Amino acid sequence: MAAYSENDSWIVEAGGDAVEKKARDGDNSLSSVEKLIYCLWVADYGMRNAGDLDTAADVYAAFQEEAASLAKDLSLNFTHETFSLPKELLEQQYFERFEQVCEEIKKA
Repeated sequence: MAAYSENDSWIVEAGGDAVEKKARDGDNSLSSVEKLIYCLWVADYGMRNAGDLDTAADVYAAFQEEAASLAKDLSLNFTHETFSLPKELLEQQYFERFEQVCEEIKKA
């Protein structure tokens, strides 16, 4: 796993905000960027807590497909490329790609 970065805290906070808003106001209350942040938060949860994306899929089965689609719609090319990877390759490269994905989403 990579060294700690500010994005580690950012995804916990931004993802937590999305989780709370989703729980309080429903799925449709989230903007496309908030939905993408939620998907990244789900992936991050699985990778940091279990070391794989199976746990992420237990939380939200469509996280990877939805993240790829949202990133494409938002013209976030690196994030789209990342979530379009086969699951096994995404697991292998997740921590290498994490910083750039976060920075791209923050600019959306």
